[in-house]
Amino acid sequence: MSESAALTRRDFLFTKLSDDGAPLCECRLDASAMDLPADWSSRFGDSLARAHQAMTQLEAGSIANPDEGRMVGHYWLRDPDRAPSEEIRTAIYDCQRQIHDFCRAIFDGTTRSSTGELFRKLLVIGIGGSALGPQLVASALGGASDRLTPYFFDNTDPDGFDRVLSQLALRDGGLGTTLVLIVSKSGGTKETRNGMLAAQQAFSQAGLSFAQHAVAVTQAGSELAKTATQQGFVAQFPMWDFVGGRTSELSAVGLLPAALQGLAIDELLAGAKAMDRATRLSDPARNPAMLMAVCWYQATDGKGRRDLVVLPYKDRLDLLSRYLQQLIMESLGKELDRDGNTVNQGIAVYGNKGATDQHAYVQQLRDGVDNFFVTFIEVLRDRSQPVGLLPDALLVEESVTPGDYLLGFLLGTEQALAEKGRRSLTLTVTELSARSLGALIALFERTVGYYAELINVNAYHQPGVEAGKRAAASVLSLQKMLLSVLGDKPLTATELAAQASASEQAFVAWKILEHLAENGRIRRLRSGDESPLACRYQRR
Repeated sequence: MSESAALTRRDFLFTKLSDDGAPLCECRLDASAMDLPADWSSRFGDSLARAHQAMTQLEAGSIANPDEGRMVGHYWLRDPDRAPSEEIRTAIYDCQRQIHDFCRAIFDGTTRSSTGELFRKLLVIGIGGSALGPQLVASALGGASDRLTPYFFDNTDPDGFDRVLSQLALRDGGLGTTLVLIVSKSGGTKETRNGMLAAQQAFSQAGLSFAQHAVAVTQAGSELAKTATQQGFVAQFPMWDFVGGRTSELSAVGLLPAALQGLAIDELLAGAKAMDRATRLSDPARNPAMLMAVCWYQATDGKGRRDLVVLPYKDRLDLLSRYLQQLIMESLGKELDRDGNTVNQGIAVYGNKGATDQHAYVQQLRDGVDNFFVTFIEVLRDRSQPVGLLPDALLVEESVTPGDYLLGFLLGTEQALAEKGRRSLTLTVTELSARSLGALIALFERTVGYYAELINVNAYHQPGVEAGKRAAASVLSLQKMLLSVLGDKPLTATELAAQASASEQAFVAWKILEHLAENGRIRRLRSGDESPLACRYQRR
């Protein structure tokens, strides 16, 4: 085979992204190690045509989530002119202007903290999509020049609260220079509410007015919106029912913290808009999201039979696999298809970063069970933001830089996996920038949409998440019943569960009582070497 023939492939797609004719960035997708049939674009042609029609209807405003009767409009966030109504179009543009205006006021000191100081740190309180996207962007694009340094509450872990609050208290003016964003669409998300209450208490203990440091990102009329209005928060920003949490990064959820960090949010939007244009094409041979969706289908037999391992060879993208876990697994992990058939669909996602993975689990990927396919993320330019601490081309060997080693490990891992017939695709961008990151986010969003159509599931509802929330609420209800029957007489978990009319939940009751005892809220009695299950509990 001639060299030119070897470099001409049906499964290599080069996409030059542009915005209204202006070049933005390049994206290359190499699926040569995915074992696609040579005629993949025609073999999947009819299915992809139906998927494309469904995505077109989605963008036009069709009802995508029948459970809640709502549209799905994250594509409108980066191109509001495509929104199906003037009201939505105006709301998106107004929100983006509000973000820019608010950030200017924070930066120039028009809006100051309760102590009269400039804000220098940012605490983002959210969970799931309200935290994962902002964390990814903050890590990927942030640095020493950040206008506000970001911190996150992304759980309801008291130890996590303590750790972040201690960092905030000890650095650069303490809580007096900290702006707090509370992000919750409904305002009733318990993890986020708990984080807000923890922050509120910390500010109160420091003698500071929490409201003068607080900003709400929420839906109009929510409990959080009411709290923000009643307490006089610094500002409120909108969330809309047509944007789900896992696709909310390019709404105020992600744009506001990124802008406060000083990042180029207009370029994030431009990169996503340009990728949307490329992935809106009906020709599979020119559409990178269609190619990726076919790769996923081919690797998993359309039934989730292989996991997706995400390996970005760039430290700044070390949170990408966590972000994609939610986007892909929450969207595709479904018990029923659109026709009501039990299908138990999904693709499990995990990952690390190169070349760290070389010393972590590549051994199993190469020689162990063949239950995965890899997506390598390659960034051609070694440095995103040179800071001058090292020479531009530090040589660690003759004619070899650290970045050369990174590429060597990427190509070496690709080759090592290919030798054993393990499937992988490589996604390459020229540099890591706001534009290319926006494009990557949009590419995976559209790929999820196409793949969901190929396997006939609804990517835009999540009944399993709601089931977990209901189960958690029942556990807390049981805890309240146990505390109501707990008295001075020591009783076992079984006895207390019976008194609480919950005998069938005796083991759950024991777990609850152990947690309460270990945190000093009730008294636990235990004799010698008896089993923990035999412990007795009483009020303190």
